[in-house]
Amino acid sequence: MARLKRIASMRETGLIVIIAILFIVMSFASPYFLTWVNMRAMTMAFAVEGIVVVGMTILLISGGIDLSVGSVVTFAMVLAGWLFLNGVDPWTASAITIVACAGVGGAMGWCVTRIGLHHFIVSLAFMVIARGACLLITQGRPLGLYTLPAEFKFIGQGAIGPVPFVIILFVVLVIVFDFMLRRTTIFRKVFYTGSNEKAAAYSGIRTKKVVFLSTVLCSTLCGIAGVIYMARFASAPPHFGLGMELNVIAAAVIGGASLNGGVGTILGAILGAVLLSVVTSSLALLDVSVYWQDIIRGSILLAAVSFDHMLNKKKA
Repeated sequence: MARLKRIASMRETGLIVIIAILFIVMSFASPYFLTWVNMRAMTMAFAVEGIVVVGMTILLISGGIDLSVGSVVTFAMVLAGWLFLNGVDPWTASAITIVACAGVGGAMGWCVTRIGLHHFIVSLAFMVIARGACLLITQGRPLGLYTLPAEFKFIGQGAIGPVPFVIILFVVLVIVFDFMLRRTTIFRKVFYTGSNEKAAAYSGIRTKKVVFLSTVLCSTLCGIAGVIYMARFASAPPHFGLGMELNVIAAAVIGGASLNGGVGTILGAILGAVLLSVVTSSLALLDVSVYWQDIIRGSILLAAVSFDHMLNKKKA
């Protein structure tokens, strides 16, 4: 009985109930909602972005935040695409790009841990820098990558049976990182650092290293997501990913990650991403104006942050 009460009180359980209710309501509101085409489109919409959500969640738990994720994802698309167009095979171009994105995360982490700047300001600066780099490389024009080999496009467009390969990759990454965050000692240090960095440092945890590596991991996952997007669309538009950081942060916070650090789960964050995807799909099927959609998504983020703030006040 006690175990059932604990499960019922979990943030993830509440999200599952809300998502289930939305599914039931939308199944009556629109005959197209439960179709295979819509379910596939909805899943594809959050699968790649969900990879970024994983990185953001771990960073939030460590006490940081990254506003540059949308720009870094676009930078990955543009850099890999530019390398390919200049004669580098797509696999090597992708590897170079992912390492470069890890380097971006390393630069941000260095600014935070060595100089002592706040994650918010550093990531805001790198958001502008990465976006500027995209415009510089492309001269403001999308890169057409239609000559990408079919085996590379398979990453973003292929399927194993009826299931898109992107979704399989996404599920594997979620399972791996969720397990590591819950079970491994090295990732438990992320929680200790985010909960109380000074106390964690006194207990022997190298908190600066934890924050640095969390920042690098988030940017690396952005690089992976960018490569997948490039393979999926066979294009690299320099204006892609605008506003992605809001969706990613909203998903993580809705899923239980705290902006104050020390709290969160990968499963909860992914459920938050699923909820946002269901809401977006529902609004589109109900023919709600795209301008109202932004207002509604922003309101959901505000409500999630407010709820998180009230929970923290009660704990204090």
